[in-house]
Amino acid sequence: MINSGQITPIQEFVDADSYDLSGLEENITNYYSLDGKFYSMPFNSSTPVMYYNKDAFKAAGLDPETPPATYEEVEEASKKIVESNPEMKGFALQAYGWLWEQLLANQGALLLNNDNGRTDTPTEIGWTEEEGKSILEWVKRMVDDETFANYGTNGDNMMAGFLAGDVSMFLQSSASSRDVIDNAPFEVGIAYLPHPEDKERQGVVIGGASLWMIDGKSEEEQKAAWEFMKYLQTPEVQAEWHVGTGYFAINPAAYEEQVVKDAHSEKPQLQVTVDQLQDTKASYATQGALMDMLPEGRKIMETALEVIYNGGDVNEAYTTAVDQYNAAIEQANAARGE
Repeated sequence: MINSGQITPIQEFVDADSYDLSGLEENITNYYSLDGKFYSMPFNSSTPVMYYNKDAFKAAGLDPETPPATYEEVEEASKKIVESNPEMKGFALQAYGWLWEQLLANQGALLLNNDNGRTDTPTEIGWTEEEGKSILEWVKRMVDDETFANYGTNGDNMMAGFLAGDVSMFLQSSASSRDVIDNAPFEVGIAYLPHPEDKERQGVVIGGASLWMIDGKSEEEQKAAWEFMKYLQTPEVQAEWHVGTGYFAINPAAYEEQVVKDAHSEKPQLQVTVDQLQDTKASYATQGALMDMLPEGRKIMETALEVIYNGGDVNEAYTTAVDQYNAAIEQANAARGE
């Protein structure tokens, strides 16, 4: 969007209006900022969380109030789930490039070099072999243990499998929180995104979307759009949006609204999604990557994950993915004449 030349940075309206950005969630505004300039107004922001079946945990002798925090703990819990109920798999991970990026960031790993493309245009991947392979090897171990549920790239099937009691844990956007909690015939738990046990948890990158100011519109239209953006950030609007979906409140003051306090009291799982965001450590890794080939990069990593899901070799899948990812970066730079 920035490279398109078709937008007006929101910073211009922030400055002209003396709008106080300090009232918005810093870990969200950081994502939409570059070189000290704020480019778009976040609205429907989310991060991935781990959903788990508390009833299945109890049946397996696991503490439903202490969900797995690391890859290794997820594996152990999965084994116990399958032992207690052979009809249920332990864990599912949608082959989704966005989740791959999140699992990297939670280790403090960069997706792209040059500080995730935030200090200069990326020229190659930013993660190390250890960081990248850790995700594939984690899944491979569960595939080999027959505790992994393979739903491929289909997130809807994965969620349906969870609600049907076919799998006890899965990763997905926090935006699905209300939908999952309200439709499950069992008690749903929500936990932080897992990380390798030898890495300290760093946190998550903002997902979802934001509102952009289109360039070339009349001054009246742009002013009206700016007023609408500000309206959407009010505590009252953000409170309703948060409790009705599971997306975050862009304005943390929304969490003080009574409707949110009531919802968090009734559904404390919603509070977990907020806590994970606010516990995230600010860094280039958790700020997220900027590059115009990211959609292609996600497809490449989805293919690598599916290879592992279907019994493929980690080294081969990893090497192929890295080569293709770097080639996509090179092609994108060449297309822009860089």
